[in-house]
Amino acid sequence: MKAEADLYDRISAALTRAAEPSSDFDLNGDAHLLANAKTRPAGVLCALQEVDGTPQVILTKRSSRLKHHPGQIAFPGGKVDPGDADAVAAALREAHEEIGLPPEAVEVLGCLPSHRTVTAFQVTPVVARITRPFTVVPEPGEVEEVFRVPLSHLLETANYSIQSRRWQKQRRHYFTVPYGPYYIWGATARMLRVLAEVLEP
Repeated sequence: MKAEADLYDRISAALTRAAEPSSDFDLNGDAHLLANAKTRPAGVLCALQEVDGTPQVILTKRSSRLKHHPGQIAFPGGKVDPGDADAVAAALREAHEEIGLPPEAVEVLGCLPSHRTVTAFQVTPVVARITRPFTVVPEPGEVEEVFRVPLSHLLETANYSIQSRRWQKQRRHYFTVPYGPYYIWGATARMLRVLAEVLEP
């Protein structure tokens, strides 16, 4: 239990340290395009859960039927709605809707620097620990699968690589951090990479 407490204390302390915001433009030399771009606020939840004594991060595979980002790996989360107090509230609400995680079972540890997506969202990644067991209930039609990845895998920067593909007639580069059958890439991998950097000794 002491090791567990030390880990979360270290994460909380690390999240208070200043760091630069990230974006989908970081690897593509076109960050200047962000200067006057309008964005929509969003929040995602990087939820840590102890499984057999091992901290794991909960991720989702989006439904292949969705219009936007079908089949991609993502954190639970979404845009800030008018009824949300802030991006943290949005992340908690969306996690409840998408995977059945009750807000009262979550202890927020802090937030990573915001991440700007190529689809014009300004995303706040909320890092939290799950404090009690809950039953995973994937949201029908939106979440195809809920799975977990060991935090240790995601904190090892050697597990990340930079790859590319063509998007809107341009070649775009992005981070990936594969795990088993799951191809974690794009904004999700970029935010996880920032977490790994923040927690580097």
